[in-house]
Amino acid sequence: MPGMVLFGRRWAIASDDLVFPGFFELVVRVLWWIGILTLYLMHRGKLDCAGGALLSSYLIVLMILLAVVICTVSAIMCVSMRGTICNPGPRKSMSKLLYIRLALFFPEMVWASLGAAWVADGVQCDRTVVNGIIATVVVSWIIIAATVVSIIIVFDPLGGKMAPYSSAGPSHLDSHDSSQLLNGLKTAATSVWETRIKLLCCCIGKDDHTRVAFSSTAELFSTYFSDTDLVPSDIAAGLALLHQQQDNIRNNQEPAQVVSHAPGSSQEADLDAELENCHHYMQFAAAAYGWPLYIYRNPLTGLCRIGGDCCRSRTTDYDLVGGDQLNCHFGSILHTTGLQYRDFIHVSFHDKVYELPFIVALDHRKESVVVAVRGTMSLQDVLTDLSAESEVLDVECEVQDRLAHKGISQAARYVYRRLINDGILSQAFSVAPEYRLVIVGHSLGGGAAALLATMLRAAYPQVRCYAFSPPRGLWSKALHEYSQSFIVSLVLGKDVIPRLSVTNLEDLKRRILRVVAHCNKPKYKILLHGLWYELFGGNPNFPTELDGGDQEVLTQPLLGEQSLLTHWSPAYSFSSDSPLDSSPKYPPLYPPGRIIHLQEEGASGRFGCCSAAQYSAKWSHEAEFSKILIGPKMLTDHMPDILMRALDSLVSDRAACVSCPAQGVSGVDVA
Repeated sequence: MPGMVLFGRRWAIASDDLVFPGFFELVVRVLWWIGILTLYLMHRGKLDCAGGALLSSYLIVLMILLAVVICTVSAIMCVSMRGTICNPGPRKSMSKLLYIRLALFFPEMVWASLGAAWVADGVQCDRTVVNGIIATVVVSWIIIAATVVSIIIVFDPLGGKMAPYSSAGPSHLDSHDSSQLLNGLKTAATSVWETRIKLLCCCIGKDDHTRVAFSSTAELFSTYFSDTDLVPSDIAAGLALLHQQQDNIRNNQEPAQVVSHAPGSSQEADLDAELENCHHYMQFAAAAYGWPLYIYRNPLTGLCRIGGDCCRSRTTDYDLVGGDQLNCHFGSILHTTGLQYRDFIHVSFHDKVYELPFIVALDHRKESVVVAVRGTMSLQDVLTDLSAESEVLDVECEVQDRLAHKGISQAARYVYRRLINDGILSQAFSVAPEYRLVIVGHSLGGGAAALLATMLRAAYPQVRCYAFSPPRGLWSKALHEYSQSFIVSLVLGKDVIPRLSVTNLEDLKRRILRVVAHCNKPKYKILLHGLWYELFGGNPNFPTELDGGDQEVLTQPLLGEQSLLTHWSPAYSFSSDSPLDSSPKYPPLYPPGRIIHLQEEGASGRFGCCSAAQYSAKWSHEAEFSKILIGPKMLTDHMPDILMRALDSLVSDRAACVSCPAQGVSGVDVA
């Protein structure tokens, strides 16, 4: 539902968003009214004291005022339940009811002020009565303050500019005026988003990289959100519907319909070896996060294990650079990797925008020099993630199309300069010249590791890279194909990050618009059913398509999907499932290397809180990650500790089943 227009401006709330707030306020008001009535009936005989007449009048008028408010809130809640997200016709009286409700706040404020003044005058009445009236005054001001906070939350800084356009639609403007207005809206939206981001990240410095990242992030957000007229609850309802629709399709799919995109039998043959390598090198990717992840993984014993290291000083003996609690970081790295102090060449926790922490160590077990790049763990890293424009990757290779994610490319370039210009890799290979170079990382670190391996391949042709849960929107299709021979990516379950790119987000927005526009249920029912489904599961066959019987219930025709756009964008093709046209700034980008997909087979609960899950592994094509999947584990599957637990389980199970091929190797082709 497009945002409501009140007082000549658009607000970030729809007319069907007031069911739950209205119900909550109604419960509070009714209980409050009952409490005041009980207080008045039980103690009205004690109000014949000095000032008691004023207090009696206060209670009576307050009960009348509350009764009017209760009736108004009940009407608002009932009207908000009508219609559907894209059918606001039955809710056309909502604006008038809201004007009445807001007008009632003025007598409430006046009466609460008078009550506070009368109580402050030191009325000589029964203490119970006075305390009860003080409580009513306090509750009055709490509700008024909560209302003010709610108004601030739903305030849209662009509402004044968007209100005329939202109400009239694009048809009343010619193409020139429409384009001019759209450019003005996007400029204003970029400015608003940049202000928000600067306020959120006010403590991270103001260098040139940070300012560029602020602008890039603001432009990304304004580009993504400025062409739709959805409020946050519409997006939540759309995600709930998409999850059920997705599960319904999967449940109805025949086994023969599942297509396995195995790259080839030669790759299937080395799956076990690559899984063992992933299991080994994931320890280094996790170690790069330092002590916070170690304490999170070992909440009871972690602090005791690294406490002694935190108090020691080794900065003069070992190459530790930047950041706080360096010795705590180093202690956790030692415990996570199992290496000795002398095995580390360089440990950096210097963290700025486009500059990632990393460690360099000698892994004698695999005879490799390991470079582990840290993933997202700070606001600086988030800004690096969100600098999603594309730039040409400066690398020596035969690939023509070398576009890559700007923020991650800049971060990889920083690590590259440190490794080469500071002589870190030269130092490592002077100690172990026969070792090979392996670069690893998780999440943002996985993407940076893939780019770094590509940059170093000319100097180190035998370089290998293991990218754990890397972002999908990393680089061009040509670089994706080029990296197949030396990069392996590992993805767990429905992890959202390996499916995350600007193109996929646009596709998700289009799917949300489609499912919301075709939904025949009121929003509050969608949200309630979606919450129940996420928590407890059940039947995903929640009706979302209009049929003849349902249409008879509607009193107004559907607005349709076009009504949810602030302008008609040719990038949207609702009648087709073809990929979206991408802007030159955000072209389609792809994940790195060959992809191993771990999938859960055991029933471990909807949020993965049980450790009894069983996993299977298979080689997957990048096309299997071309859509964002909605589910309760889309975020938890990305956590490094969950990924490590899944790898531990899978590797141990496959090792135990090596003597029974009928069971042990079957995991290769599970789809």
